[in-house]
Amino acid sequence: MTNEELLVIGEKEGFGKEFSNLVSMMAYARYTTILEVYELTTEQLDYKYAEDANSVGMLLAHLVAVEKFYQIDTFDKRQITDEDTEELNPGLELGAAAQEQIHGEPALHYLQEMKKTRARTLEMFKTLPDTWLYEQSPFFGGQTTNNYFRWFHVFEDELNHRGQIRLIKKMMRKEHADGEQ
Repeated sequence: MTNEELLVIGEKEGFGKEFSNLVSMMAYARYTTILEVYELTTEQLDYKYAEDANSVGMLLAHLVAVEKFYQIDTFDKRQITDEDTEELNPGLELGAAAQEQIHGEPALHYLQEMKKTRARTLEMFKTLPDTWLYEQSPFFGGQTTNNYFRWFHVFEDELNHRGQIRLIKKMMRKEHADGEQ
């Protein structure tokens, strides 16, 4: 996708009309996330402003885990198993386990995982009719939602965490500047 295409929500080759709109929004969200992190060093990706805080690397691992969760939920149409949970964590739940296990990787590691996971999503989207987005099923807390909302939530969650990434970077810069005085 060219930069000009990133700024247009509309038809994308290989996708139905509704999927084109969704893919357009997901692509822009991902592009802006990548811009925030691709030049970060491993040390910067591992930086935590507090002992129990998330690092940028942890948040990137979380993005991958959330997307994989919704692949299982919507494409495979099944409940998450203990085996799935083992694969998705500690990135999905974050917390203490993630703080212990998610560190020491360069940006390329996270970006490749994000790209690989998104590639499966896009390939599956190409095989589905637009009507699939409107199929409803039970959701958390006894509510009902549709596949469109589930996939909106994937990139909405990414946008939320991108905001956290920006805040972490700002705190990192401030700490670095304060340390130089």
